[in-house]
Formats: sequence, structure tokens, C-alpha cells
Amino acid sequence: MAILKAFKGLRPPKEIARDLASRPYDVLNSEEARKEAYGNKYSLLHIIKPEIDLPEDIDLYAPEVYKKAKENFELFQKNGWLVPDDDEYLYIYAQTMNNKTQYGLVGCAAVEDYMNNRIKKHELTRKAKEEDRMKHVRITNANMEPVFFTYPAIPKIDSIVADWVKNHEPIYDFIAVDGFGHHFWVVDDKKTIELLINLFADLPVTYVADGHHRTAAAALVGNEKRMNNPNHKGDEEYNYFLAVHFPDNQLTIIDYNRVVTDLNGMTKQEFINNLKVHFDIVEKGENIYKPDRLHTFGMYIDKKWYSLTAKPGTYNDSDPIGVLDVTILSNLVFDQMLNIKDLRTSERIDFVGGIRGLEELERRVDSGEMAAAFALYPVSMQQLINIADTNNIMPPKTTWFEPKLRSGLVVHLLDKI
Repeated sequence: MAILKAFKGLRPPKEIARDLASRPYDVLNSEEARKEAYGNKYSLLHIIKPEIDLPEDIDLYAPEVYKKAKENFELFQKNGWLVPDDDEYLYIYAQTMNNKTQYGLVGCAAVEDYMNNRIKKHELTRKAKEEDRMKHVRITNANMEPVFFTYPAIPKIDSIVADWVKNHEPIYDFIAVDGFGHHFWVVDDKKTIELLINLFADLPVTYVADGHHRTAAAALVGNEKRMNNPNHKGDEEYNYFLAVHFPDNQLTIIDYNRVVTDLNGMTKQEFINNLKVHFDIVEKGENIYKPDRLHTFGMYIDKKWYSLTAKPGTYNDSDPIGVLDVTILSNLVFDQMLNIKDLRTSERIDFVGGIRGLEELERRVDSGEMAAAFALYPVSMQQLINIADTNNIMPPKTTWFEPKLRSGLVVHLLDKI
């Protein structure tokens, strides 16, 4: 039984919502965050990337950084830039990209569901990043940013959401600087809230789509608070954390590509000859080649594109991990040929989200920064669910969801208001 909980959110006034809402903390570095927030006192980046208000050489994990997050959060509340709702509500958050809109249900997920694996994961987390976000949650005593969840679509929930959207004006409705539309409704009818919560309870599990570190941090801090409270009853607000739940049939995973710095001492021709052991290779010329099916890759090297099709026997379509193209590429090319053993730590490989386009792969190779680039066919939602259901873990940097959630449209406090 999946838990969805209404909560009393902190939200920005309508007139500053577009300026306050920001991209997630982990999709831009400190320099990019400084530029993005420059001249915008409302930007949530002042709270989720507080180093932008400190000297540029500050250690990102210094106590002063977390202290600044708390100061800025308190300032936002004092100035009326984040204001509590009157009661506990659910919310609808929709995003539009390329004329396609996906509708998410915003509410709190349960810490208990995460601890008991009723919230399924498909990625490993890094302890350093996990601890960073835990410190942030502790000092602000809030979930400043929602996590991105998915669930097997329930037509009745879709119908309720569609009816609410049709019959109510959105509280926020804007196009962000990235060109994506963001639309937000407050579901303030108690009967509708109760019905949605009861329908959600029919789900045996939900899935983390994006934001594994934030999910882990939110749940672990909540569990920490439970363990440290001798008077714990189970209904405290810290037992829950902020999430946006999207039905799986509305989401699209886009490609997540790879670039490598060198060919491990091989010439281009030696490298291609070695690839032929496991792949059928066709030269495609100077025009970008984008893979259009599973087990087919694009490779860009020395100003030319090639298609690589994995030969039968190099993959296992009956295995949730063995079927993945990232597994094929990681095992047969990066590990065996290039001697890149750990994708998480090697400085010889980098990852490029498909939102940047395959032109970005060409640019990085043509500049001399990288020796070769590999374009992948996107993972499917069903593959993600199969991996999570079997308690497997995807290789690093496998899925890229777009558009990203904007942070700051609603905030969840870990104490009742």
C-alpha cells in the first residue's frame, strides 16, 4: 500500500513564482548557479545552492554553507516570499515540453515506504552527496525540493486530475527560461483529496524516477528524527517527504550519452577493428547518426559517424541488466577495450544528457577534449520498472528525464505549521 499524504505547503506569491522557482540543485554547478541567480533575489538557488552568496573559493561542504541555507530560508519566510497554505492540501504540477504535457500529483511520500523498499530505486547513491543533502534537510528542517517519482498509471486518478485541471485555474502558469511550461494547481477539496489518497493506496509500490540522493536524504533524516524522538507517535510531519508522482505512461526517458578522453593507446583504425569483434559497423559519414532501436549505437570519432549494432550473443534480453545498452557498452567497450573499470570514478569518461543534443558530442570530440563519443538509444520506462522490481541497479548515468522539476513551487516543513 503506497502512502500519499496531504500537507500544508509553503508557497511563493503568484507574482514572484516564476522568479523564485529554480532548476534542481544537482543539474548546475556553483558557477552556473551564480549566473542563473544573478540579480534575482527571489531565486530558490539562494537556499539550495547557498554557496552562491559566499566567497567563490568556499568549500561547498563547509558549515558556513549550510548555515547560509538556513539564514536564507528564514529570510524568504520573513519577507513573505514563501508563505504557508491555510490547510493540508494536495497539488497538481504539470510540465509542457515539445507540445506534450505530463501531470504529476504532489504530496508527501512516507519515510516508512522508503525504509521498507515500497519505494523502489534503480540507482546507487554516493555517500558524500547523500550526506550533503542530509545536512541541508537537517538545518532547514524542510524538504526544499521535491523528488520525482513514477507509478503504474491508474485511470481513475488520471480522470480526477484531468477534471480538476479542466475546472480550475492554475495558481502558477509560466514558461521558464528553458522554454518549458510549468503549471500548478492547489487541490483544496477534502473529498477529492481523500479520494486521491485512497486510490493511491491501491498501489503496492512507487518508483524513484529522478532524485535518488534527495530521496535518500529526505527519508534518512526523517528516520533519524524518529529514532531520536522518545515520544515518537508516527503522525509527525518528519515521517513524510515531498514528492511529485507522475503516471508511468506520461513520462519519456531521453538518451544519456558518453564521451571518452582517449582510446587506451589504440589508433582509430585499431579501435574500430577491435570493435568489429562484437559489433557490426557501418560508416555513416559527417551527418549525425542517432540510434533508432535497442542494441544499436552511434559513434563519433575523427569527424565521422558510425553505427554500431551489437552482435547476437553479446547481450541477454531475458536479464533486466543484460538487456541494457549501457551494460553492453560498459562491458564490451569501456571495460574490455578501454580499461575504464569504474564509471563512477574514472576521469577518462564523461556523460552528456540527451537534452544537449548530439551536436554536443561532436563539439567535445572536435575540440580535442575527447577522443570519441557514443550515442545511445534511450532506456524505456518498462526497463526501469523491471530493474527496480527485481531489486537490481542500473549502471551509472543511464536515465535522463526531461523536463526537470522546478524547485520552490511548494516546500514541505518537517514540523507541523
